Amino acid sequence: MAKVVIYGITGFTGGNIAREAIARGHEVTGVARNTADFNLPGATATSGDISDLANFKANIAGSDVVVLALRHSSPRIVDLISDLLAATAAAGTRLAVVGGAGSLYVSEGGPRLIDTPEFPDAYKPEASAALETLLAMEASSVGDWFYVSPAALYGSFAPGTRTGSYRLGGNVLVSDAEGKSVIGGEDYAIAFVDEIEKKEHHNQRFTVGY
Repeated sequence: MAKVVIYGITGFTGGNIAREAIARGHEVTGVARNTADFNLPGATATSGDISDLANFKANIAGSDVVVLALRHSSPRIVDLISDLLAATAAAGTRLAVVGGAGSLYVSEGGPRLIDTPEFPDAYKPEASAALETLLAMEASSVGDWFYVSPAALYGSFAPGTRTGSYRLGGNVLVSDAEGKSVIGGEDYAIAFVDEIEKKEHHNQRFTVGY
């Protein structure tokens, strides 16, 4: 059993990761600015803000993994990441980051998804911020972390149906035989918790899709 702390547990991805971890018998603590409406059976709630480093250190004490299932643009995670990596390294805690698909390459040697003409302008600020976080983590030599990018079609607007299966990739989008890059919310969470348990990716990004 792992002790898992999740920032962003009230969101789509954080909630799915929490439910998957709880179902497997892990001890889950959710961190939120407002815990008054927190209601997730099997999880403990505590208050906190990712921008408060002292609070972050207190919340991750004794944990095995801390998950950041947060927006990267507000607050800018890249501005906090050096301190977060140092704090997790000192605590002996892995840092697990929910990333975006925009930073993935569409093919080997091809452009990043965010740089293609089809990428929606509305998503670019968040995708750019998530890419900045990834680059800062890759440039760091501190801590033990992993960063998981979903397929191109992913989110609460397309929750999908749990299949229990997925394929992993590295820095290139995972697509099916028809060229579609998709992953459902619960299957993304399965892959994420599998990594928490198996510890196969250290200080690297990987992606998941069908």
